[in-house]
Amino acid sequence: MVSNITLSYFFRVNLRRLILFLALLSALVIQFNTFYASYSVQRQLLIDNTLASNRAYASKLADSIDQFLQSTQQQLAYSASLLTAKFGDAELLMAEAERLRLQTNSFNSVVFVDANGKVVATSPDTLSILGKKLDSPGANEALNVRRPVISAPYISVAGNLLVFISHPVTDSAGRYLGYIGGTVYLKQKSILNKLLGEHYYHDGSYLYVVDQSRRLLYHPDASRVGEEVGPNLVIDAVLRGETGDMRINNSQGIDLLAGYAIVPMTHWGVVAQRPTQATLAPISGLMSSMLLNTLPLAILTLLFIWWFANMIASPLRELADSAQEMDHPATAERIQKVHSWYFESSEIKRAMLIGFKLLHYKINKLLLDVQTDPLTGLHNRRGLDLALDLMQSTRRNFAVVSLDIDNFKSVNDTYGHDAGDEVLQSLAKIMQNVSRDEDVVCRIGGEEFLILLPSVGSKVAEEVAERLRRQVEQTRFGPVGQLTISLGVAQWSQDLGDVEAVLKVADNMLYKAKRNGRNRVVVAESSDCV
Repeated sequence: MVSNITLSYFFRVNLRRLILFLALLSALVIQFNTFYASYSVQRQLLIDNTLASNRAYASKLADSIDQFLQSTQQQLAYSASLLTAKFGDAELLMAEAERLRLQTNSFNSVVFVDANGKVVATSPDTLSILGKKLDSPGANEALNVRRPVISAPYISVAGNLLVFISHPVTDSAGRYLGYIGGTVYLKQKSILNKLLGEHYYHDGSYLYVVDQSRRLLYHPDASRVGEEVGPNLVIDAVLRGETGDMRINNSQGIDLLAGYAIVPMTHWGVVAQRPTQATLAPISGLMSSMLLNTLPLAILTLLFIWWFANMIASPLRELADSAQEMDHPATAERIQKVHSWYFESSEIKRAMLIGFKLLHYKINKLLLDVQTDPLTGLHNRRGLDLALDLMQSTRRNFAVVSLDIDNFKSVNDTYGHDAGDEVLQSLAKIMQNVSRDEDVVCRIGGEEFLILLPSVGSKVAEEVAERLRRQVEQTRFGPVGQLTISLGVAQWSQDLGDVEAVLKVADNMLYKAKRNGRNRVVVAESSDCV
């Protein structure tokens, strides 16, 4: 007796300590969750800000490149307008080519070409192409289309990766005289190269430019300029003409935050990107500062919870005891009697009462849905299995009546499945009318039905089956008219073993009834059940 009292006392002490522990743990979890949420928000803000910054940076740079290209075309157009009447003056053309190359440093070289494709002036003169016919892709394009052109990047005869920008020269009558063209070397010093190269490249951040053939036109690693880039989601997007941002892993497996934009005139793609690791580097300092600032308050909060948990232990313990018996019908009354003297426990009590009602409602509904055939409202195969398990576990004898509708396929074929469904529903009602409350009436598939009759022998089961057969025979099923059923009866007792065997016997009797002419009841003999 003393031992039981001692155990009970320590059990209650342990329960109180458990409540204190859970309260403290809850405070710690809340603190951790707050810390983690702050970390997640700060981390996402850094990523989002970097993506937005890189997108804006790429867009601004794409606009700058576009403005530079427009400027070069305007320069060529102006020179072409000045030389309309003096295109045959070689000395003047040489002077203009030199001025264009040196005045703005926009071009690495400048050429004047006549209508036959022959170079009539060039700067610098070290190119050694004066009087020769140019046969580069850019020169041929300018000569053929006879309009302002910015060529796709290509490698010249001298091995330079360049872009050729040209403008036609015509006389006052509109007759084509030739064109003026300027080259921009992508691997050598130029305004374009300077425009891209002057931007920041710290903490792993960098930018690059690609053309429509995925060739690198600019890259901080000069050795990669001219290289064709393989599969890359950012390049795929920008070459579709999109402007945006994306988080990706590059070919070296580095996690990067990329912004991208398109150059309208040339459809080149500009990509600015920064390693995610570098973006998130400041977050450690931010979180350390946050932890130090919140730690004193967290400690005070934990001490307060420790003190106050002792005051709330009593009602919570009663509610916890009740929570262990939520499946008991009397639990609701027990919860109602708990003295919840403060708001929080009162709310928990109210929530438990609501939850208790909801739980039992959902359990009952779930059990009904799981075990019920939706068409007829009878038990389904799952409900049958549960009933069989119960009867076998309680070693309760029962009889089985297995039945189905004779020639039911012709009903569906003649009157349609809707009429067939109405027949099945009507038959289900008849079966329920001839059955007791404790009987288990099931639809196990199609037009096949089954009735379990607990504590009933073969004789009584046969009478039930015969009464059901007559009732069906005398019923008119709407437009279908008269129908009949065939039934098989078998009995299970404790010495027969597996209950599934008796279902097979009942099925065999059902098939025997059909072979013997249908619309009849066949009862299994004791030898059939062995």
